[in-house]
Amino acid sequence: MRSRAPRGSDVAAPVSRPPSSSDAGLRFPDSNGLLQTPRWDEPQRVCALEQICGVFRVDLGHMRSLRLFFSDEACTSGQLVVASRESQYKVFHFHHGGLDKLSDVFQQWKYCTEMQLKDQVAPDKTCMQFSIRRPKLPSSETHPEESMYKRLGVSAWLNHLNELGQVEEEYKLRKVWPFLLRYYSHESTSEEREALRLQKRKEYSEIQQKRLSMTPEEHRAFWRNVQFTVDKDVVRTDRNNQFFRGEDNPNVESMRRILLNYAVYNPAVGYSQGMSDLVAPILAEVLDESDTFWCFVGLMQNTIFVSSPRDEDMEKQLLYLRELLRLTHVRFYQHLVSLGEDGLQMLFCHRWLLLCFKREFPEAEALRIWEACWAHYQTDYFHLFICVAIVAIYGDDVIEQQLATDQMLLHFGNLAMHMNGELVLRKARSLLYQFRLLPRIPCSLHDLCKLCGSGMWDSGSMPAVECTGHHPGSESCPYGGTVEMPSPKSLREGKKGPKTPQDGFGFRR
Repeated sequence: MRSRAPRGSDVAAPVSRPPSSSDAGLRFPDSNGLLQTPRWDEPQRVCALEQICGVFRVDLGHMRSLRLFFSDEACTSGQLVVASRESQYKVFHFHHGGLDKLSDVFQQWKYCTEMQLKDQVAPDKTCMQFSIRRPKLPSSETHPEESMYKRLGVSAWLNHLNELGQVEEEYKLRKVWPFLLRYYSHESTSEEREALRLQKRKEYSEIQQKRLSMTPEEHRAFWRNVQFTVDKDVVRTDRNNQFFRGEDNPNVESMRRILLNYAVYNPAVGYSQGMSDLVAPILAEVLDESDTFWCFVGLMQNTIFVSSPRDEDMEKQLLYLRELLRLTHVRFYQHLVSLGEDGLQMLFCHRWLLLCFKREFPEAEALRIWEACWAHYQTDYFHLFICVAIVAIYGDDVIEQQLATDQMLLHFGNLAMHMNGELVLRKARSLLYQFRLLPRIPCSLHDLCKLCGSGMWDSGSMPAVECTGHHPGSESCPYGGTVEMPSPKSLREGKKGPKTPQDGFGFRR
């Protein structure tokens, strides 16, 4: 299996040309317990060992990096990732412990723990990066509400309903499990929700009848523009999920009808590839075609991080993300700038935004991230803080190795399904909390605060807005931002070098 994992920061040391594992002279016993003597030359022997015994051998002296990623709090399980200089990767999974023992060996190994760069004089001597990443955040960087609330169960949910079945303390409930997709309003009673459900079921039937009643000419256009793509996508969506597995699965047909009917309901959006990835988990959870359809409608109407096919919508998301990176992760942002326009397009995160991280994390973790975004708690743009968290945790290799645009795309693409979703969520909540503590924000991020309504800022007031000075066609800042005049001291310091955005806003990584 080839994959890619990034550089951690807990332990890091350059490694100078370690001995090759080929020096070990591995030999395996035969059926009588006697050691066999080599009968092949080295390349044949290595190939046979890999194919027959599953043995993997590598000369660490020719590797670019060696990374250990712990996935549990006890730091015993996780992944060992070896990356070659040719961007080839080998991932070893430790599901049942043992990685901590290997970690101890590597840390004791003098090539991994001693700084040898000062002794390197020959130009052909190289350095391998070694690092360990543990799934913990310093307490100073965690959200103060972290671990304060338990997962919502049936009894806890019922405690938030009054005698009429109405949801009380709606804003407080956003911290755990609201009516995320706004299919029902928080003020609705049990009777009102049941009446609404019957009404929506009738509306859904009418939408489907409208699709089935198309004229031959309308149907040909619909098939060409919508149905042809839907039919290709649904049969390959989430087929590993038991709910959609097997031939002639009726649930696959339900997903197909939902997507076709949505294209009739909202012809301006229609269908674009990736929508099936959004419908499938909802259908598997809701288990009703009509209810799933209206939940999907709510998702498309009320969730900002589901980008429509319009380029301007994606560019708006990327603009906010670039500004957040400039504010929170200066070194990474500066690397993007050094790559020019291609780097600032951030192609590595387009799939994150379009498919809502579904291809980046296992389903259970991806759905938890969806819920956190759908809650709209303290911001409507929590998905962007998820993006920044991924970069903050897994982006060090990009900076250390000065990866080009295509290499950066490969780097983050190979991280798919190998990232710790729980750690990313904790980091994202931490970043949001620190963002809310800022006394002033750049006007380019003004809209990240304005859509949530009351409760976004605990004090009830917005932070001061500082104008970035980039407003084509406008003489003044449209957000009322002010330009902070530099003091004489800062002018003197400015001669020594430009002041970074991190210095300007004091954002703690």
